[in-house]
Amino acid sequence: MSANPTQPYATQRLAYASAPFAESDLAATPLAQFERWYSDALTAQVIEPNAMILATVDPDGAPAARHVLLKAADVRGFSFFTNYGSAKARAIAGNPRVALAFGWLELHRQVIVRGRAEPVDRTETEVYFRSRPWGSRIGAWASRQSEPIQDGAVLARRYQELAERWPDQGRDDDVPVPDHWGGFLVHPVEVEFWQGRPSRLHDRLAYLVREVESAPEAPLDLADAWRVIRRQP
Repeated sequence: MSANPTQPYATQRLAYASAPFAESDLAATPLAQFERWYSDALTAQVIEPNAMILATVDPDGAPAARHVLLKAADVRGFSFFTNYGSAKARAIAGNPRVALAFGWLELHRQVIVRGRAEPVDRTETEVYFRSRPWGSRIGAWASRQSEPIQDGAVLARRYQELAERWPDQGRDDDVPVPDHWGGFLVHPVEVEFWQGRPSRLHDRLAYLVREVESAPEAPLDLADAWRVIRRQP
């Protein structure tokens, strides 16, 4: 007897009961609106509110998605850090167009960002790297991210060897900054705010850069650079 392909997934859906999300509820800029919703996520104690899905496309046109952690959101865009030899970094090198998605499910909300990713400058990478815990800095050297490995013991041995080379001395410069590691900044051309509503009549309000061709990297705090549209759910 074959299983019903819709079970148990179909029975687990939630009936969203959030209040309407109107244009009048929006902040003047996408950065201000993101900061407002991010503050709500912190207040609601959403688990890892800075976790976001990063979607990329490789040179063959194959998409990939994975969670990464937001490290900054400012007037330029949204940034994260990774190994520059990783699959995600190689995909960005071939096609810098990416998408980000924050899923704050406890609040029945998500934020979707579309834009272009570029490496951050070396100074910004060095400042952030030195702010990381010692173990994470060692880990950035130990892992050849996305490459096959025989088993976890190989990685553990490599980590231990590096830990002995650069022991924890309680300083931010006791582990050198790897050349193969750094940040990416996503410059948005669109930021959509999605609010779940009853009967699947969800609210979707999106900020779009007014002139993508002439101003592809509009500051996120400049109201005149953005227009707002409502999309059907």
